[in-house]
Amino acid sequence: MTTMNEMNELDRQAFVAELGEIFEHSPWITNAAWEQRPFASVEALHEAMANVVREASKDQLIELFRAHPDLGTRLAVAPYSAKEQQGAGLNQLTSEEYEAFSEMNRKYVEQFGFPFILAVRGKTKEDILAAMESRILNSLQEETTQALSEIEKITKFRIQDLITG
Repeated sequence: MTTMNEMNELDRQAFVAELGEIFEHSPWITNAAWEQRPFASVEALHEAMANVVREASKDQLIELFRAHPDLGTRLAVAPYSAKEQQGAGLNQLTSEEYEAFSEMNRKYVEQFGFPFILAVRGKTKEDILAAMESRILNSLQEETTQALSEIEKITKFRIQDLITG
């Protein structure tokens, strides 16, 4: 683990290299947050990064949402996502479960234009499928708000796993 003091001492390139994938395939967020160093705490760093997202354009948000993988996919995903999905048992789906996730992912993307996003830490595959089935009934505005909230949860977990103090 790295300390917050060590993170604050990194130049932009090293900072982005270290944290650039906290937000799925979106190092532009870390790059922009670097400007606000030094960070008093891990929470302050996360808040700065979350604020970059909150101030992003609609196109940037959609790009960020679309950078997330489908849950339960058998395709290669980024290391953070792979670890998180494995922890929820999504790497051990039966054929029937895989089909159910594939169908829900397809319906969700068709309806909202971006993948279903959920902080899966601490959840089971049954919890995740139930959330998909429930949230597909939401409006686009509700799902955009929910996706942003879930991204904040996901990234907070990731930063807390990497940095102390």
